Amino acid sequence: MSSRAVHHFAACLAACAGLALAGCGRPSSQEALSQAPSPAPGEKRFRLTGKVVSADPEKGVLVVSHDEVVGYMPAMTMEFKVSKADAALAAAGERIRAELVVERGGDLRLEGIWPDDKAAHDSVEAGARMLHQDTIEKGRAAYREVGDSAPQFVLYDQNARVVDSGRFRGKQVMLNFIYSRCPVANMCPLSTTKMIATQRLAAKEGIPNIEFVSVTLDPVYDTPGILREYAQARGIDTANFSFLTGPEPAIRDLLTQFGVIAVFKDGILNHTLATLLIDEKGRIAWRVDGSAWEPAEFVARMHK
Repeated sequence: MSSRAVHHFAACLAACAGLALAGCGRPSSQEALSQAPSPAPGEKRFRLTGKVVSADPEKGVLVVSHDEVVGYMPAMTMEFKVSKADAALAAAGERIRAELVVERGGDLRLEGIWPDDKAAHDSVEAGARMLHQDTIEKGRAAYREVGDSAPQFVLYDQNARVVDSGRFRGKQVMLNFIYSRCPVANMCPLSTTKMIATQRLAAKEGIPNIEFVSVTLDPVYDTPGILREYAQARGIDTANFSFLTGPEPAIRDLLTQFGVIAVFKDGILNHTLATLLIDEKGRIAWRVDGSAWEPAEFVARMHK
């Protein structure tokens, strides 16, 4: 193990101790990285697929021509309540998959909305398979150190667009991992605040070709619509700031290769933090574990 890997491992141990993370190791394939929200009393939940007929972002409504909802109702066209962000993402004619929530009073709403376009789905799944194969082949050497090439991935952004990491070649990328439900002020919320400050400072100092990327730790809950709401609520300029989500196995493999630990315990997602700068050739140029870093540090390195 190199000296850099030893240093990273020590940092992870310290972070795990601070989080009271049980078993400071990577999640196995059987462990849940993410958990869906628990149903409220009296709610019923079903899987739904269908085609968007129309969307009203102001009212937070989708009209969907849906397939049979097994165990609940036949195929038909209906109006559903959704978040305004999900309604804003939807376009007439596109297919979606979602969770149908039947409230105690009988009202219907959709949560967990994902694009169900075959070409997009196939692209993201193919990217997940390649990333997983790479992780398996590297085995214990999967962790990418400073100086190594960053792993390749294919995920969805906050606008439900497919993002292939190859599109970032020729640009510097500042990347971290967060999740929208994180309740710990000095973890994801602080990390996002510092990313926003770095984005603004980089713009002020005229750093060219820089992209900011936050990958969710909670892919079951953090759909594109949820991440869009997260960015909008914080007034984030998404012109060069992407929030990414996708298949849970792909996220798990990225965590393995970037050396981030995340596991649910008693309904809480315990995790470490890592913020990285990737250069124009796709190599990891710098890395900081934890949240004790300043935007000026990253911007100074972007100048190099």
